Amino acid sequence: MHLYELTYLISPDISEKEIKTLQDKIISLIQEKGGILGVEEKLPFKKKLAYPVKKQSQAYMTVINFQLPSEKLIDLEKKIKLENQILRYLILAKKESRAAKFSKKPPRSLKKIVEPKVELKEIEKKLEEILGGT
Repeated sequence: MHLYELTYLISPDISEKEIKTLQDKIISLIQEKGGILGVEEKLPFKKKLAYPVKKQSQAYMTVINFQLPSEKLIDLEKKIKLENQILRYLILAKKESRAAKFSKKPPRSLKKIVEPKVELKEIEKKLEEILGGT
């Protein structure tokens, strides 16, 4: 299984209820293909676009991270293309982050800081002996 990130723009003309329905549909499409959703899922937010996309200057944007066998990705893309409420989408293949790799290991125990047992006066005395009392 490979790690992917799906970012897509939803038409601003639909209601919030329809946005939620569409997002649930996309998630179920991923799960139908044997995909596993990531922990972090961003809620759709309205965004002004840098240039018009299908004659729209604003759109709702959302991001979903998931794992999916690479051979099933083409089928998922075909299903996403059929959704006419999605203005544009992008699927990126991601590498497993270092944080994810490190989180699998148990945390290292921190060593307790030990206070020095030598006093400052003793250090100064030793320094004078070493330097020859200059």
